[in-house]
Amino acid sequence: MLTAFEKLKSFFKKAPEGKTNLQNLDGTPTDESIKEVKNSEPGQTRVQVDIQPTPNPNALKFICDRPVKLEGNSSYRTPMECGENQLASKIFTLRGVDQLHFFDNVVTLTKFGYEEWDALGPKVEDLLEAELPTHDPDYHDPDPEKERRESLSPEMQEIEKILDRTIRPGLQGDGGDIQTVSYEDDILLVRYQGACGTCPSATTGTLQAIKQILKDEYSPDIDVYIAPGVY
Repeated sequence: MLTAFEKLKSFFKKAPEGKTNLQNLDGTPTDESIKEVKNSEPGQTRVQVDIQPTPNPNALKFICDRPVKLEGNSSYRTPMECGENQLASKIFTLRGVDQLHFFDNVVTLTKFGYEEWDALGPKVEDLLEAELPTHDPDYHDPDPEKERRESLSPEMQEIEKILDRTIRPGLQGDGGDIQTVSYEDDILLVRYQGACGTCPSATTGTLQAIKQILKDEYSPDIDVYIAPGVY
């Protein structure tokens, strides 16, 4: 009589011990994660997947016992964006998948509101358990973020560095991220990514925290808004 995705997998089993820090703070893979990938044998196909909630009720973190992305992170809003990441492409074939975020050993899935976790969650688990043994976590992703950062004004680059140090680690821990869009006349526009994109708290508490940090560390006159039409 459990369900509700088996009470969210008796929900909230802890992530596998020692498997939650497979990237360094700068996003590069740890020696442990590289060794883990090199040492995996074709016969070692047993995959453990645990699940954790996020502040967004429509997003869950599927925490795997092996890396899904060796360096940096990837966000996908459509199957066409997946490129070489065949695992992401296959997850998009499941009914109800809205967005995906790959980081370290975590796949964060954001669903459409019409789909229940009881129906979608077990399918995601089954797919991960079947596909992860052949998934290459060192897949190539185009890096538009690097190019975007290099094209930003000095002011926005400074703001991004503050977000890197203060806000971004927490958002990435919840399966999301943030980008600056524009900064003009003390008005900063931002866009959320991953689980943050449809999270109710993103437009309230999180946004207020971002404003306060930037007022304290960048300019007391700055104001921050979510850019329209970018979810």
